[in-house]
Amino acid sequence: MADQIRIGLARMHKEPGERRDFLPGFVRQLERLGAKVMLEYGYGSGMSLVEADYRRNAPGVEFVSHEQVYQQDYVLVLRYPDDEDVKLMHQGACLISMLHYPTRPGRVALLRSLGIEGLSLDSLKDDTGRRLVENLRAVAWNGVEAAFNALRSTYPAPGFGSANRPPIRVCLMGAGAVGSHVVQSAIRYGDDRQRARLVNAGIPGVLLTVVDYDITPHERFMRPILEQTDVLIDATQRPDPSLPVIPNAWIRYLPEHAILLDLSVDPYDCDGDSPIVKGIEGIPQGNLDQYIFAPDDPAFDNLPDCVSSANRRYTVSCYSWPGIYPRKCMDVYGRQIGPILRVLIEKGGISQIHPHGGFFQRAISRALLSRWQVDTDEEKNNG
Repeated sequence: MADQIRIGLARMHKEPGERRDFLPGFVRQLERLGAKVMLEYGYGSGMSLVEADYRRNAPGVEFVSHEQVYQQDYVLVLRYPDDEDVKLMHQGACLISMLHYPTRPGRVALLRSLGIEGLSLDSLKDDTGRRLVENLRAVAWNGVEAAFNALRSTYPAPGFGSANRPPIRVCLMGAGAVGSHVVQSAIRYGDDRQRARLVNAGIPGVLLTVVDYDITPHERFMRPILEQTDVLIDATQRPDPSLPVIPNAWIRYLPEHAILLDLSVDPYDCDGDSPIVKGIEGIPQGNLDQYIFAPDDPAFDNLPDCVSSANRRYTVSCYSWPGIYPRKCMDVYGRQIGPILRVLIEKGGISQIHPHGGFFQRAISRALLSRWQVDTDEEKNNG
């Protein structure tokens, strides 16, 4: 059929630890909706899936080269690809990915210059502003689990597993969507099995302090909290990403064994008039290959010049926390993205999506790069 929507599903050629691809059941759904699906050679191999697994579910699927995937009218890939991959796309095509418009101005500029539409998965929201595609529970639980695993090795005598130690003191900054999951995960060490073992051994648990963003700028309040903190967690959503929540100078207040957990995972970008820095200044940006950094790790010395890393503690940071358990992650994302693509396919493509249409049409419209530009310009004109 001439107007059949053709969707290319690209692999993520990031760090070797990035193994996530959409599962066969998700591809089956797209094909049954009438889309022609192209998968990049090797799709699913990071999760021990082979071509036969996909063909069993979607007999009409085609496996094509990396370049051919990016030549389709729609390209779906969870994480934003390399700029060189984006340049393979043709004008008028649509990239469906985690695009993060507000904190990636260079990315936005490139897409616009190439005439490529964007459908940002992280901008898909319902009418109340709640994200439709997110795995915030995995962000919290996976990150907290990694932080407590790191604390096991840094905790001083009598040791993390001693019944004679005091309760672990956790300070959570930010009480939003991610923070609500952190509350549940932190009091369980990020691992219910580990919590059960410690409880059965009579070992004291966790004391959690939740600090709202409005308190964090006040050093006189934050210093005594930091001095008693074993795990400091940043789950804030800052109105101004050019300003850190915790300046590097304040890190010296933390005990030497303390762990810094980065769940906001904002990038560093020193270019432009308003540089973007992490919420905890001077910590590295981790990935699925390495997400635990000792204070003497070279990554601290390689940070951009616009930030200070003079004061250091063990840091736990990962660009993609849900990716630590890839199959669980992609099962969640597949179920969330499926209804979005159903509407996109049934309506006949992006051009047929109406900003005042049904629930998912409105959500898609708000997440389009073209619409985001309109919203931004309207704010400027009204401001």
